[in-house]
Amino acid sequence: MEIPFDKHLVGHSDADVLLHAVTDALLGAAALGDIGDLFPNTDEANRDRSSAEMLAIAYNKVVAAGYQIGNLDCIVFAERPKLTPHKSSIGQRLAEILEIAAEQVNVKAKTGEGVGTIGNEQAISAQCIALLYVTGEHSVSENSSETD
Repeated sequence: MEIPFDKHLVGHSDADVLLHAVTDALLGAAALGDIGDLFPNTDEANRDRSSAEMLAIAYNKVVAAGYQIGNLDCIVFAERPKLTPHKSSIGQRLAEILEIAAEQVNVKAKTGEGVGTIGNEQAISAQCIALLYVTGEHSVSENSSETD
């Protein structure tokens, strides 16, 4: 989803910081590496690539590893544009990409209150915590030893 603004983000892909944070959170929670492992910026195939596409691919790997999303708790740090009016539609879009219920996605918007790179509008940052549940298809291998 696009939010009108007089500045834009710069990155190798389309630079959607929230979608990248969600991708990293899902991959990390499933112990599958991170977004740079899956979509290295040294690969020209990833130049200007859709972050929504990258998220969907990563989530398919998470599902194939035997996990499902319980919920996502996301924070976007930006002085401007003001994101509070867009939180619901951002959450809706995340739910749509991941094919989960909108109620499983929480989006918070924070500013830098005029301080630092966020507050001085030099950067936008995002964080996400993902709760994953193990599905029936997940196998856990245990290293155990028996002693007499």
